Amino acid sequence: MILAFALFLQVAVQTGTHILYGILGGILFEKAGQTNLGTEGMMLLGAAFGYLAGSSVGNPFLAVLIAGLAGSAGALIYACITITMRGNQIVTGLVLTTFGTGVASFMGKYLSASQLNASIKSSFSVISIPLLSKIPVFGKMLFEQGIYVYASVILAILLWAYYKYTRWGLNIRAVGENPAAADASGINVALYKYLHVLAGGFLCGLGGAYLSLAFVGQWQENITAGAGWISVAFVIFCTWSPIKAIFCAWAFGALSSLALKCQSVPIFGHIIPGQLLDMIPYIATIVVLVLMGLHFKKENQGPAALGKSFFREER
Repeated sequence: MILAFALFLQVAVQTGTHILYGILGGILFEKAGQTNLGTEGMMLLGAAFGYLAGSSVGNPFLAVLIAGLAGSAGALIYACITITMRGNQIVTGLVLTTFGTGVASFMGKYLSASQLNASIKSSFSVISIPLLSKIPVFGKMLFEQGIYVYASVILAILLWAYYKYTRWGLNIRAVGENPAAADASGINVALYKYLHVLAGGFLCGLGGAYLSLAFVGQWQENITAGAGWISVAFVIFCTWSPIKAIFCAWAFGALSSLALKCQSVPIFGHIIPGQLLDMIPYIATIVVLVLMGLHFKKENQGPAALGKSFFREER
């Protein structure tokens, strides 16, 4: 029983890892004052281009790098429209999602016939840390994972430290709260926004590539299955905290894994359709966000200038 629960927790972490990358990317966007609903599109771009590189080149590092750059390319389009041309952030994000979905769907006609190189699969296989992985219950969950999973946790911790202890992190928080005041103090608002939007897109691309290269290991149509939208919601759920993002993503992974395991278990003598069980994590997300909206503390509010274009001439 204990071993089964430990294995369940291990799979839950793996199932929520791509969500964690999406949340971290979303935090980078929103801490810079940018509302980006294009997370789903950037994740699909990363998944498609990462799989293309993985199946054609066979170099895992290059595949991950190309996936991240594909996400950044999508973010660059968004940044040019919303930061330089001061376009509507909501509409631009939605267009980016449509663009990324279309590109991935077009590429998928060719990717579905391709297979990943064996070196790619072995590079992202589970790595067991001696002694630590033998810890009861939580050993497999925390210390018997692939390098992609370890990297997601390390990135979350580094991002938390970046915002809390570095000058650049404090500057970007100022940009998200009051870009006019940040500009008056000598901070290059546009540069900070561009860099953080591109970095956020890179992480979203990595999240998409995790699915196609490591978790699924083959190309599937609409492989993200709405993970980008869940990530956008969880940015609010974790109150823009990278540390809380880890637990939010893993909780979603646990619900997804639980729904998968319950598909063959009779409840009151009836087998519940898998489609209904698949809805559980998404319904839980909606319920939690509604409850949070009713009791949202002031200290947990998002950046004050979130979603607002900055016009330097109006300062």
